[in-house]
Amino acid sequence: MVASEHFAGWAFVTPGVAIILLFGAAPLIWSAVMSFQRSNLLSPSTPFVGLKNYRQLAHDPVVAQAFGHTLLYTVLFVPGTMIVGLFLAVAMNRKIRFIAFYRTAAYATMAISTISEAIVFIWLFDPSYGVVNYFLSLVGVPPQQFLNNPSEALFVIIAMTIWGWTGFAVVIYLAALQGVPSVLIEAAAIDGATPWRTFRRVTLPLLSPASLFLAVWLTINALQLFDEVYLSTQGGPLNATTVLVYYLYQQAFQDFNFGYASAIAYALFLAILVITAIQFRIGRRFTHYRS
Repeated sequence: MVASEHFAGWAFVTPGVAIILLFGAAPLIWSAVMSFQRSNLLSPSTPFVGLKNYRQLAHDPVVAQAFGHTLLYTVLFVPGTMIVGLFLAVAMNRKIRFIAFYRTAAYATMAISTISEAIVFIWLFDPSYGVVNYFLSLVGVPPQQFLNNPSEALFVIIAMTIWGWTGFAVVIYLAALQGVPSVLIEAAAIDGATPWRTFRRVTLPLLSPASLFLAVWLTINALQLFDEVYLSTQGGPLNATTVLVYYLYQQAFQDFNFGYASAIAYALFLAILVITAIQFRIGRRFTHYRS
């Protein structure tokens, strides 16, 4: 009986393990091997080039440009999303009429597809008939080119993704706020603390685990930015919105330089590991967990 149950258990999990190995581990190993080759997947010849692809990264001006754009995007997107999400979560953490509707509306940004999100923002920031330019004209600001302007396009994408990820941050912060013990808030009020001081000294430290989670999760997603760039600007204008993953896509699926694209992917993977480790190490000092 025990043997049959053991066999049945392995029979149940084997398809899942096979799928993980086939679609997870195999591509990882194959791409790692290709990063040391000159491969285009079209020619049977895949000569081994050693670390040439990785050395090329250090001398590729587009990689440096894409890295700068990715870093700027991450530095603005992550705290921007967390601040907006925290503000909305605090506003929704109260008993008011239609609060369920407001919470649903906030999270709806996560349910909207990236394609729909990009279409809406392309329309909003259209230089000819966009709503944003219309409101700017009301205060005397001349029409802006936005996604057609190299100095403005990346900031429009930042605004787009902050809007898209705010719902996720709201849900995380709202759950954390509802876990803050009310006795601590009441004790601070009895001691004469103002609402702002109570929030800064009591509530905010208790939200630090949620903040650390969001910082790590949003950073990982920011470093892998692709969809919004592909749908709205395709790296333009003049490479102003070319980020690392979009450049990887260009190398792999437009130039068919799969060996070099694999090297970019693994360099990015290493960067994500290092940045995540640093975030956890620093965040541990400022994170307060309730027993």
